[in-house]
Amino acid sequence: MNTIATDIRNDFPILSREVNGKPLVYLDNAASTQKPSVVIAAIKNYYETINANVHRGNHLLSQLATDAVEQARDKTQAFINAAEREEIIFTKGTTDGINTIASSMTSMVKSGQNVVISALEHHSNIVPWQMLCERTGAKLRVIPINQKGEWILEEGLSLIDEHTAIVAVNHISNALGTINPVKSLIEHAHRFDVPVLIDGAQSAPHMAVDVQDLDADFYCFSAHKICGPTGIGVLFGKRERLEALPPYQGGGEMIKTVSFEKTTYAELPFKFEAGTPNMAGMVGMGAAIDYLTAHGMNKLKAIEDELLNYATKKMSAIEGMRFYGTAEKKASVISFLIDGVHPYDLGTLMDKFGVAVRTGHHCAQPLMDFYNIPGTVRASFAFYNNKNDVDVMVEAIEKSAMMLR
Repeated sequence: MNTIATDIRNDFPILSREVNGKPLVYLDNAASTQKPSVVIAAIKNYYETINANVHRGNHLLSQLATDAVEQARDKTQAFINAAEREEIIFTKGTTDGINTIASSMTSMVKSGQNVVISALEHHSNIVPWQMLCERTGAKLRVIPINQKGEWILEEGLSLIDEHTAIVAVNHISNALGTINPVKSLIEHAHRFDVPVLIDGAQSAPHMAVDVQDLDADFYCFSAHKICGPTGIGVLFGKRERLEALPPYQGGGEMIKTVSFEKTTYAELPFKFEAGTPNMAGMVGMGAAIDYLTAHGMNKLKAIEDELLNYATKKMSAIEGMRFYGTAEKKASVISFLIDGVHPYDLGTLMDKFGVAVRTGHHCAQPLMDFYNIPGTVRASFAFYNNKNDVDVMVEAIEKSAMMLR
């Protein structure tokens, strides 16, 4: 067992519990990650020592709370290498970030334009764009994929033209683990001055992200997938792109002046942060970023890559195993079915062995339709998993499948 992985497991209290009388084997990390003690402690400390509403307060607690959340913004800027701290907008999560852009763009999109997404998208990167198209008369275009779960890139590039309002794609497929060539797509889209939004919900946890190197116009991710709390996330946007958009919501915090005749809006980032923010969530996310950064994203990725290779080899020997998503470049996600076994039944029985996996269409129903299947079982690994987790999972699959056939 990798020593660094063994040490890391001790940082996550929930990994020591039992489920159905068995040691927990948590392999549902693509849905949400577990939290290290330092993140839990940071949230607890916030509420116990500095809890107050932020910005504009002249008392000590408000000033301390403001410092804490703005430090989280600085940490986030460094984490994804944004050019300016003002380009970091706090949201409720990836879905909220995507909806912010889709809603804010409404007045700028016209009938006759198009929006380009891909066949690998999560529902949260399909539905907001469908809604935008319904509001504006624009058409939705979809980048096709092959049987391995990879973009057919040349066909995808041909969908982008001078009438494209925006391209919105995920960096890594949550359902298959495919790592998409987003940098090539961005470069092509920029030839038409088309902005590109990257759904980074699955890439921020699994690799070092550099939005300047990608040249992404927008990039969204959620804290709960990077070992942080739920209900908080990030929308990165290039300054010039964000300044060109009207705000998504109105209320306190996002204003400069208000009268009954006219309201003027605050400067970035506050223009897009209406209302009292999730201060404890921001602090918790900052602690999660500190934790990941201290260990090094490249080192953590190496642990996950080793687990992916080990699990793929072990699972390949299981009778009736069918993998979905066999791209050349993959993150630590394995989506599979066992011949003659319904995925829901398999996942339910695996839980009796203490193994937590996800079953269903993984909020990617069009992708399941492409494969003509009702869904898959998805095992998704994090850096705090180990080879013993894989061995227990394989045994659980084999025993469960025997009972269900």
